[in-house]
Amino acid sequence: MKVTVDYDVCASTGACMQVCPEVFEVRKDGYLYVLQETPGEELRDKVQTAADMCPTAAITIEG
Repeated sequence: MKVTVDYDVCASTGACMQVCPEVFEVRKDGYLYVLQETPGEELRDKVQTAADMCPTAAITIEG
């Protein structure tokens, strides 16, 4: 699976980080960072939940 974030619509609320800190991190600069663009299958459910919770639908999962 590949995780993509549309930074043009991302509000950096941190909801994704709360669900899946292995993949998403909002740093002190206020911006979201993807720590693993291709996380393992064991994280699929957490990544999907994070994408579903994103208030701006900025997270896309491919594969």
